[in-house]
Amino acid sequence: MRGSHLTEPLVMLATVLQWLVLATLTGILVGTGCSLFLRILFATAGHTYTAPLWLQMAVLPIGGLLNGLLLYYGKRQNRTGLKDSVIIAVNEQNGKLPWKTLWIKPVATLITLGCGGSAGKEGPCSHLGASIAAGLGELLHLNSELRRRLVACGVSAGFASVFGTPIAGAIYGVEMLAIGRIRHNFLFPAIVAGVTSYEVSRFWGVPYPKINVSFVGDFTELLFLKTVMIGILCGVVAWIFIELLHGMRRQFTRLRERFGIWPPLMPCIGGVILALLIVVIPNQYMGLSLPLMDNALQGQPMPYLGFLWKALLVAVTLGSGFYGGLITEQFVMGAVAGGAFAHLFGLSPALGAAVGLVSVVAAASNTPIAAILMGVELLGGDSTLYVAGASIAAYLIVGHRSVYPEQQIAATKTSWMTARADVLVSQEKVRLSGELLRWWHERRHPGTPYTADPTDPPEDRL
Repeated sequence: MRGSHLTEPLVMLATVLQWLVLATLTGILVGTGCSLFLRILFATAGHTYTAPLWLQMAVLPIGGLLNGLLLYYGKRQNRTGLKDSVIIAVNEQNGKLPWKTLWIKPVATLITLGCGGSAGKEGPCSHLGASIAAGLGELLHLNSELRRRLVACGVSAGFASVFGTPIAGAIYGVEMLAIGRIRHNFLFPAIVAGVTSYEVSRFWGVPYPKINVSFVGDFTELLFLKTVMIGILCGVVAWIFIELLHGMRRQFTRLRERFGIWPPLMPCIGGVILALLIVVIPNQYMGLSLPLMDNALQGQPMPYLGFLWKALLVAVTLGSGFYGGLITEQFVMGAVAGGAFAHLFGLSPALGAAVGLVSVVAAASNTPIAAILMGVELLGGDSTLYVAGASIAAYLIVGHRSVYPEQQIAATKTSWMTARADVLVSQEKVRLSGELLRWWHERRHPGTPYTADPTDPPEDRL
């Protein structure tokens, strides 16, 4: 026993040193790769804002066709049988990803954003980070557990590089794996990789925006409750966005199957629909829409349905088969919604936009801790209490939905609901708990015994 007490600190020190080396190396590689991608993206995206309308409409179907061809033929290079989802790589594939297809998603994103498709920039960076980390793990012949942690490091490093939020990015890469569970043994490597990637990206000249929204002043319960109301609203916004996104994917799949359409043509069809939509929807909702988000954060008036126009464009873009990220678009929707509805709660539009910015991310991605830390890093420490209340409220309101179908349900968000553990959120139907059903049955039918549903988990059969 005494020997183990003496040995344990040495083992833990070795663990810290091990991950300082592995995670730092991962952060350097991922930061460099993401910086190269971001510099190319900044040079190619956003030009459609100033182009004539006819040209904007013409390039969207062309970009869709190029996206479809790239994804269809490019993924044929993957003969490993492995899926290229970063969540599945950690949860199910022991930290393995197909290496030969690493370039496909970044190139597809450049095409999507270059032609005006509505999507985010972080998706390819998280994929780049995970793939680089998976390749490093294979090169070093690491065991499956170390590879899983290294891939999570790569995801965290990718997010940190994109948003300039090293701590929040690190937590996001771990928290996104499952609803209701954070792997604490992933945290130290993820933070080291995130901080390293962020510093490397700064070294390579990646610019990061500064948000000037003031939360300075004495804390008041009333202001806290008002920001919670913004969080509830953002939870509804996230709910609408998730349903639109998955609904659009189902409709495009049904269309392809019913008429036997060649898969690469589906994004082209999506491009035609987008071209028709931008006739009535302002072009500021196209692409990343970062100028729109900046306007909201500066307190400029936002339309009530602005978040819906953005959600619709993203749903058509990604639902039809274009590739791109999701988080940047959640930022935009949250800022627009928060800015538009802030006056209903007696808040300044800029403050409402700032709170909404991170609340939709907390809800749609089921990452409230990362969202809170993101708020602190982007908005300053004075925002902590307000951002925390809004983010948790949004996270609860959205229920057990997610923009990531591969995300697992580790624990339900309320004791009134039940679900099987470690099942994909897209494959599990969350149900009312046996305890709640029993209480309701006894209220409605006094004296009649309650019969549990045999499909409920054992701990729920009361």
